[in-house]
Amino acid sequence: MKKIVITSLLASALIGAHAQSYTDNARVRSAEPVLENISVPREECSNHWVQEPMRRSGSDRGERRDRNYGGAIVGGLAGGVVGHQFGQGSGKDAATALGVVLGAMVGDQHQNRAGGERFDERPVEVAQRQVRSCRTVYDSQSRITGYRVAYEYRGQQYTTVTRNHPGNQLLVRISVDPIEQ
Repeated sequence: MKKIVITSLLASALIGAHAQSYTDNARVRSAEPVLENISVPREECSNHWVQEPMRRSGSDRGERRDRNYGGAIVGGLAGGVVGHQFGQGSGKDAATALGVVLGAMVGDQHQNRAGGERFDERPVEVAQRQVRSCRTVYDSQSRITGYRVAYEYRGQQYTTVTRNHPGNQLLVRISVDPIEQ
């Protein structure tokens, strides 16, 4: 088996040694571009106007202000004095404590206007501002990937695809192999 394989390889090498090749010029009949469609991303932006409530400045804002504890202190003292005027014994102490708590609550509400929150009851003013929004869109573009070339060599017509435009002449490789009979 090894002898047959070695003999066939040797025979094919001898036949290949008889082949000759050379280069020649063929006449180009036409070269048409081969196009490929590709998607190219790009960013598309637009501006539009939106309406939103306008913030107010200073004390006109409907936001929580810092609390002022002076009213609670004065109210607690006044309530304690008034509460101390009622009751006897341990009831007097309870009335004083109750007067301090109620006086502090009334004084705090008076000083800080309903629990420290002040809301503007006027209608909210509306302001406009410009907003920019962007999105990615894909454009289809054609690009040349090569050229379909029709050429003629010694009266025969051939076609191939090349990477670059060949011009008027195309370099071709000619291979001559003898045919054994």
